[in-house]
Amino acid sequence: MLRIDQIDVFYGDVQVLWNVSLEVERKEIVTVLGPNGSGKSTLLRTIVNLIHPKKTERSTEGIYYQGRRISGLSPEETIRLGIAIVPEGARVFREMSVLDNLKMGSYMKKAREIRNETLKEVYALFPRLRERESQKAKTLSGGERKMLALGMALMSKPDLLLLDEPSLGLQPNFVTRTFETIQEINRRGVGVLFVEQNVHTSLEISHRAYVLENGRMILEGTGEELLNHPRIKTAYLAL
Repeated sequence: MLRIDQIDVFYGDVQVLWNVSLEVERKEIVTVLGPNGSGKSTLLRTIVNLIHPKKTERSTEGIYYQGRRISGLSPEETIRLGIAIVPEGARVFREMSVLDNLKMGSYMKKAREIRNETLKEVYALFPRLRERESQKAKTLSGGERKMLALGMALMSKPDLLLLDEPSLGLQPNFVTRTFETIQEINRRGVGVLFVEQNVHTSLEISHRAYVLENGRMILEGTGEELLNHPRIKTAYLAL
């Protein structure tokens, strides 16, 4: 579904990603692990063309989605192809109601046509949003705002969902619920690529995973393989 091939990414003159490659197969859950500052968020922003990789002389360099090279498209064009992103920080329209926030997620024509059906699916995933649909988003708890941000992304009916630190800052009960929801979304046929620091749980639910350090991919494998990898145990799980 998604193939990233040897991309280099810069902020101005500062290089952030070096020769990064990654793949997400259809209906997979793939996680990218790594410490703060490793380039994880930059990778997601590059996939949706908020940042463009540097052009190189490598003939295959770029980002490909369902066989199409999407490097250089606008973010809106990228989202229209079926990719949705939930940035870090649960960004929602604070002064708007929960329901109006969700409707904003279905602004594209194809999503608007099935808005009511999709809304029922989102409420089935997040019953609490239905209970609070008339409340302003600013009145929600941090965990509820994360639900709302994820619900808004799902309202666009994506085939591939990108999540930036979905468990960050959540209470333990919300963390468990978040990972269960990721699995449920995936069971409904949506591919998921997410970046995380919660290593153990991320690897448990992931079909495959990558480790990004200092802007470079240093490990990849199945979730189980990385859970049992000596470097992961030492550096990330303190075992």
